[in-house]
Amino acid sequence: MEDFIQHFSHYINISRELEIQLTNRISCKTFKKGEILHHSSEICHRSYFIKKGLLRLYLVKNGKEISDYFCSENEWVNSPRSFMFSEPDVYFIDALEDTTTFELKIDDLGYLFDNFPEMERYARLSMNSLLYQIIERVNSMRFTTAKEKYDHFRQTYHKIHPRIPLGMTASYLGITQETLSRIRARR
Repeated sequence: MEDFIQHFSHYINISRELEIQLTNRISCKTFKKGEILHHSSEICHRSYFIKKGLLRLYLVKNGKEISDYFCSENEWVNSPRSFMFSEPDVYFIDALEDTTTFELKIDDLGYLFDNFPEMERYARLSMNSLLYQIIERVNSMRFTTAKEKYDHFRQTYHKIHPRIPLGMTASYLGITQETLSRIRARR
């Protein structure tokens, strides 16, 4: 629980009342490696803050899994479009390792935003870093070589890239596993 509250305190001053409300509105959930937390055909009503473990956001195209995002300790994950617009999305979320999370339901998040103005500040500040990551990834995917894409991936996910299977890394980069193996062999 301390990690969860500490995460917020990096962005905002947390009043005792907000801390109580956050604590009362979250629940601890554990997932086994390989377990699906969210299926694309469902509406995502929960956001997960990772205490320990590794999760992946992915979609399925032409029968192939395409990894789109990896989340680990002290990060949030949900199916973004589904979570914001209450409609099914293309994304699945699965556990790449046994994972422990704090789960926050969308209705509870709405309550926190409505009753604690500092939560709006939290959302704005935390989204800035996510937006920066997305822009960097788009630029990497559009304007770099396969090797440069891999170097960017290693830099972006420097704490967790060794924990991510090679095939999932390749699909994230939009290259074949063989190409990735050649790039890694040249290092």
